[in-house]
Amino acid sequence: MPPVLEAARPVAADTAPLTEPTPPALTDQVALARLYGQPLFKIPHDLYIPPDALEVFLEAFEGPLDLLLYLIRKQNFNILDIPLVQVTDQYLGYVEEIRSRNLELAAEYLLMAAMLIEIKSRMLLPPKVKEGEEEAADPRAELVRRLLEYEKIKLAAQQLNDIPQHGRDFVQTQIFIEQSLQPRFPDVDVAELQAAWRDIVRRARLVQHHHISREALSVREYMSRVLKQLQGQRFVPFEAVFAPQEGSAVLVVTFIALLELAKENLLEITQAEAFAPIYLRLTYLPISTV
Repeated sequence: MPPVLEAARPVAADTAPLTEPTPPALTDQVALARLYGQPLFKIPHDLYIPPDALEVFLEAFEGPLDLLLYLIRKQNFNILDIPLVQVTDQYLGYVEEIRSRNLELAAEYLLMAAMLIEIKSRMLLPPKVKEGEEEAADPRAELVRRLLEYEKIKLAAQQLNDIPQHGRDFVQTQIFIEQSLQPRFPDVDVAELQAAWRDIVRRARLVQHHHISREALSVREYMSRVLKQLQGQRFVPFEAVFAPQEGSAVLVVTFIALLELAKENLLEITQAEAFAPIYLRLTYLPISTV
């Protein structure tokens, strides 16, 4: 079989070239092509070119309606009065051409071809008028409606495609300019401000120290206070000299003051019987003036 001309492509390491190495004298020439990875400087006499290698498709259609609309507009036919015989013959010629090469692609076009043949056959038959209608419906009406809708959508798509698109027709540029104007700071959200404040309070608790301070309470001062409270009274209940609302430290100092007064014989602590209420009274009576 004669060699086949192919596009330049890399050759695996284990593929042996079919042609002999190029002589050193020909390395400066421009290669016409590459045959199995080797430069070809002269066209062989027995060169075989596949039939499909030089095929060029000048028109590409998106479907059977696109092809049918192309045939009508190319020959300036009135789309509302399509000469179905000519259009069908041209359409079938194109379908037969693509059917011989790509049967899967031709399947969709064959369906439209069957529809055209059906409409052509109905036009050859005598028209049938339905009840309530003055004249018979044109068999081409449905096809014309579909063609007009397709043409409208196609024109709209072309108009949208003509609009400049970002990334296809133009590229958006960004320019950074340093300006010595007043900086614009971003707005701070209330939730972000609360979170920042909570973080500061949490860190403050971690580094703060616990200070214990001694409350300056004078026993002598509370001794004088108890004497003033008992002065002019014979018996005072024991709990009456204490002020619980002033705190435990004041209670302790007051109790120590009572003990000191009793120690110095300035105060008597009496009880009539066991488990009876405890009373306080001064050991001396103030001198009354007559």
